[in-house]
Amino acid sequence: MPAPPPPSPRTARGRIEALREPSSLGAKLVVILMGIGLIGSVALTALLAALIVPSFNQLEDKSVAAHIERTRAALGDFATKVEGAVRDYGDWTASYDYMVHPTPEFEKESFSTLAMVNLNVDGMAYVGKDGRIVIARWRTPPGRSEFVAALGQTDFKRVLGQKNSGHYYLRLGNELVAVGVAEVRRSDGTGDPRGYVLMARRITSKTLSNVLQLPATIDLADRPDTDAIVSARSTLRIAVPIRGADGHAVASAAFSVTRDLSLLGQRMLLLAVAGSTLLLLLVLAMLRRMISMLVLRPLARVESHMQMVRTSGSLGLLPDEPRKDEIGSLRNSFNAMLEQLKDLREQVEVQSFALGKSESAVAVMHNVRNALNPISTILSKGIAQAPPVERSMLDRAIAELGKDDLPAARRAKLLAFVAAAIEAETKDRADRHGELQIGREAMSHVLEIIGAQQSAAHERPEVAPCDVTEILAKNATIARYSGSVSIAFSFPAQACYVMASRIILSQVIGNLFSNAADAIAATGTDSGSITVTITEADGRAVIAIRDDGEGFAAENTPTLFQRGFSTRRHKSGGLGLHWCANSMAAMHGSLRLESEGVGKGAYALLTLDLAPTIEQTLAA
Repeated sequence: MPAPPPPSPRTARGRIEALREPSSLGAKLVVILMGIGLIGSVALTALLAALIVPSFNQLEDKSVAAHIERTRAALGDFATKVEGAVRDYGDWTASYDYMVHPTPEFEKESFSTLAMVNLNVDGMAYVGKDGRIVIARWRTPPGRSEFVAALGQTDFKRVLGQKNSGHYYLRLGNELVAVGVAEVRRSDGTGDPRGYVLMARRITSKTLSNVLQLPATIDLADRPDTDAIVSARSTLRIAVPIRGADGHAVASAAFSVTRDLSLLGQRMLLLAVAGSTLLLLLVLAMLRRMISMLVLRPLARVESHMQMVRTSGSLGLLPDEPRKDEIGSLRNSFNAMLEQLKDLREQVEVQSFALGKSESAVAVMHNVRNALNPISTILSKGIAQAPPVERSMLDRAIAELGKDDLPAARRAKLLAFVAAAIEAETKDRADRHGELQIGREAMSHVLEIIGAQQSAAHERPEVAPCDVTEILAKNATIARYSGSVSIAFSFPAQACYVMASRIILSQVIGNLFSNAADAIAATGTDSGSITVTITEADGRAVIAIRDDGEGFAAENTPTLFQRGFSTRRHKSGGLGLHWCANSMAAMHGSLRLESEGVGKGAYALLTLDLAPTIEQTLAA
């Protein structure tokens, strides 16, 4: 075939300019490169942020955790000192006796303002086990009433738990105090505790700041039960709960720390992102120029040639160019494709026509064979079946009954024999009638297959609501006569209407039952079972057909649907499953096979659309 003349330089330049238009490949490549640059920049930023920011955040979190732990330790140490002071009063025989017989001498000596100054506490109290306040004192009179009111609302058993001393924090007006509690016992620790002794010491923001070595305040308004951290751009506001007797916070220790580590991480991230983005932009600019030189110009020449081919209608070959890269390989492959396209198209048409005729004919014969198997079995069984009673014995019994001198006992036995023979003959006749009825249904099935083949061969089958339970029952009855093994069937009794071609669906189910029967027979047993379940969900029905036959390996599943494949050496089929899968797809459904392994049976899963409710009612 002669090649068209090469395009002129003016035409080639026009094609290159066309590739730079907004809808051209060149413009799209520019947009793609810009998108890649943007995505790369974002991805690089995210990567650097994922590497740098978490590391500095972890260091910052560790620093914050250290501040919180140091604050808790300071608060605990302050309250523990008060607890240590009150423990001396708790394990003291004088206190133990005072709880029973309060005396002014003890109060003056051990419970005076001087004693509180020496102990560095602001308040002291003795409380009975029943909550009765024996004595309570505070350095300043205004604080005593609040102190006494708080003692009456405190559950000291909860504060102590299983110990004989403990501590907690208490809010008194605008002040916060640490309270130490101890049970009142003898000096040697014996005796049933007669109450509690308490000592309270005020803690101020200045005291807390001196302990923490940073500016800190005691916030009585903010009372979080957990550590609260409020982040700002350059600082962190930290609030550590100060817990009372009930375990909830009565105040918080608040302080601020600078975010030096976080700010350092942000500066490093910005520097790394700026440098890497600038480098990425330079690489993309160079890449765009290379694409224009190596790709866009050769594609412009190819597009110009294809325009000439479309205008002239002649499949001319691309002009030869001394290139050994992908563009040259593309030109050679495209020329070879043009040369072979016509021949391949003709071959495909011939093969498709022949294959369609062959597949249609073989599919019909395969389905007809499956439908005729029960008829052959019924006829063979009827021919081989012996009469229930030999005719000669019946005639002899009747002749003997005609004698007048026959004894009564003998006559009764003969009458019973004749009655049993007649009953056996009647039953045999009824069984034969039932088998012939099944054979007639199978023959009707064959006639339906042949009658529907002409329309089914050329168009997609028309689907309509049909009761899949009825089809299962019909094919199960026929399948009992399809082989030499005894098969027990189990399937739902309630109706289930699906959208399908009744005849084709019956053929598919009949094929699957036949294959299941062959699988059961292949195990070498005389009997087996086929169980059918129907599941409805999301407007679809899934019919699961399970047998206890020989099964198959999971890796062989794709092979089962190949045309001509069969696991039975005595059969040339395999078309059954291939045809069944295509038929299910034609009815907007699907067929899938599953097995847990050789010797463990198999599943056949058919999926179809459920019929609409109104159409189900009309079909019923």
